[in-house]
Amino acid sequence: MAQTDDPLQLAQACAEKMYAADLASRELGIAINIPKPGSALAAMTVTAKMVNGHDVCHGGYVFTLADTAFAFACNAYNRVSVAATAAIEFLAPVRLDDRLVATATQRHRGRRSGTYDVNVTNQEGELVALFRGRCVALEKPLLAPES
Repeated sequence: MAQTDDPLQLAQACAEKMYAADLASRELGIAINIPKPGSALAAMTVTAKMVNGHDVCHGGYVFTLADTAFAFACNAYNRVSVAATAAIEFLAPVRLDDRLVATATQRHRGRRSGTYDVNVTNQEGELVALFRGRCVALEKPLLAPES
C-alpha cells in the first residue's frame, strides 16, 4: 500500500486497511468517515437484533459503535494502536431504527499512548452516550511499507 506525506490521506488509508479486515463493523452496518487525523465518525442504524428485553438498544452495541470510532481515530498515524482502557456513560435510551453517530476526538497523543473522547448522538442530534478510551501504540506499522 502506498505511503503518503499527507496526514489526512494517511489516516484514510489506515482506515481503509482496518475496515477491510473488520468483519464486526461491517456485519453491524457501521460506516466510517475520517474527517481529519485523530478523529473518526462511525454511524449505524439500530436493528431489531440489537434491541433487548426492555425494548431499547442493548448497551453493548452502543459501546461497540463508540469503541469502533475510537479505534479508527487512534489508528490514524500508521502505528497499530490497541485499547488499554475504555468507559462509557449511557445518557438516554436508544430505540429501534435510531441512527447513531459516534464522533471520536483526540484529546492527547503521546509517544506511546493517546486519550480519545467519543460522543454518541441519535438522528435528532441528542447525546445518548459519552465514551472515553485510552490506547497504547505498538511498535508496528498498520500499512505495509512500499516495495
